[in-house]
Amino acid sequence: MTAIAPTARNNDKVALITGATRGIGFETARQLANAGIHVLLGGRDREKAVAAALKLQAEGLQVEAIAIDVANDDSIAQAAEEVARKHGRLDILVNNAGVLRDDAQRKPSEQSLATWRETFDTNVFGVVATTQAFLPLLKQAPAARIVNVSSILGSVGANNDPASPIYDIKLPAYNVSKSAVNAWTVQLAHELKDTAIKVNAVHPGSVKTDMNAGGDLEVADGARTSVRMALLDADGPNGGFVFFEETLPW
Repeated sequence: MTAIAPTARNNDKVALITGATRGIGFETARQLANAGIHVLLGGRDREKAVAAALKLQAEGLQVEAIAIDVANDDSIAQAAEEVARKHGRLDILVNNAGVLRDDAQRKPSEQSLATWRETFDTNVFGVVATTQAFLPLLKQAPAARIVNVSSILGSVGANNDPASPIYDIKLPAYNVSKSAVNAWTVQLAHELKDTAIKVNAVHPGSVKTDMNAGGDLEVADGARTSVRMALLDADGPNGGFVFFEETLPW
């Protein structure tokens, strides 16, 4: 994929990406940094975050590590305090961290409540808690962008449509958690509709990652939609659910 050329407009922007030590999050960090953004590469394990950041620094990119476990309120608060102290604002928040548990393919009636709780703690409550913690810093930016990494598997319409290619892909806790992320996106976008902040959900595609061994897209392509929504102009969408340039059904 061709790198995005840095622009003067991006050179002083700061972005935080959660779950960025590998996969789509790591590639999103690379592409945003290539666009001239100062990237905070978030990971729940600080050592892994540092190692990932060093890889991108070796490519000449402006990336720093930050420890943030989105399932831990204290970790989120400490990360927000660190960003406030070092940068004073946040221009882009990419809520990328997510989990898919080993018993994902069990029937809805058979999947353990522990799996539902663990999945929602990271995929939903982690998104809400992280966004709430960083919203004051996002409001300090001229025109902040919030990108919630969802999945077409969270589309209620697609899940209920026999003609949809994902109709038979039922991963109950995961799918429903992404439906909740989509609903949260709509609620927050409405709250912020009279501000310069834009909030959107994205489907990265079926990407070849550790979480999705059967994917058909390369990781570089899987990061493209997140990057595009992170760099939206003022006339871009708010409260949307997109994949590349396509608007998806809720």
